[in-house]
Amino acid sequence: MPPSPGSGALGAGVPAPDSLPARIAYLGPQGTFSEEALTGEADLATAELVPMATIEEAIDAAERGEVDAAFVPIENSIEGSVNVTLDRLVFDAGLLIQREVVLDVHLDLLARAGTSLSAIGRVLSFPVAAAQCRRYLAEHLPGVEVGAVSSTAEAARHVAEAPDVAAAVAPGVSAKLYGLEVLAHAIEDHPGNQTRFVLVAPDVVPPASGHDKTSIVCFQQTNRPGSLHEILGQFAARNLDLTRIESRPTKQALGEYCFVIELGGHLADELVADCLEELHVTLGRLKFLGSYPAYGAESSRVREEIAARRAEARAWLGSLRAKLGPAAPA
Repeated sequence: MPPSPGSGALGAGVPAPDSLPARIAYLGPQGTFSEEALTGEADLATAELVPMATIEEAIDAAERGEVDAAFVPIENSIEGSVNVTLDRLVFDAGLLIQREVVLDVHLDLLARAGTSLSAIGRVLSFPVAAAQCRRYLAEHLPGVEVGAVSSTAEAARHVAEAPDVAAAVAPGVSAKLYGLEVLAHAIEDHPGNQTRFVLVAPDVVPPASGHDKTSIVCFQQTNRPGSLHEILGQFAARNLDLTRIESRPTKQALGEYCFVIELGGHLADELVADCLEELHVTLGRLKFLGSYPAYGAESSRVREEIAARRAEARAWLGSLRAKLGPAAPA
């Protein structure tokens, strides 16, 4: 279970960056999970938070320098990748991931006070959120239209303001913000529902924390047998742990894919750097998406254990080198 909102990833022993973003764009309006996850990071919550209507607008604002960084959802434990975020980072933006944040997600069914389930003719939500509640919607609101809006909070705001009889799948905090009633709580199909967010900004790679991830995109020169095996072999040869791999269409032609890969380690690590160099030589194109601290309740413990092992290894190596005899005469 990740730290609760308010604990902040940096509170888990992650080195603080040299400077924090003064203005951060996020998927708005007020009351989204993005805002909840962002304000849960104590050091980031002091920035000026700029709500945007869409994920694309948040990323583009950071790309154009209108804000210092963007904070956007990238992955959900039920629905997988948030493709609009992933594709923007892979194909369009030149931004780098600064950190990741994981938030426990509960979705509620919201409507205006006095609305019954039988009166609901339409449900609004962000598509990724609605997809997390397919079973509930099919069982309790069969045949009801599910409409897409740009965020869960936008769905709640629309239900509060629109005259048609509708409900929203949104976080419970939206009910308080927009004067709605919670008709059903935690309607997501699976327990342990979590969403992963990333803070992205131009040109900066955070320093190694001792427990990090690196994200890259591998583009193949040609689609040929064994090409993915050849890519994966570079990581296996260096005993690098792959934490995630996903194929995405390149938008160039049917059947052409690139591979989005996450691995344990940091650009500052010699093995990671050596692997990236070799991939750059052998692939048609390699895009670096960032090296950043890994998130989670265990991160602090893992960093401490790694630091202790490294200190022990340095002491061991030093004791061996102390046994070296004098150099032979030339």
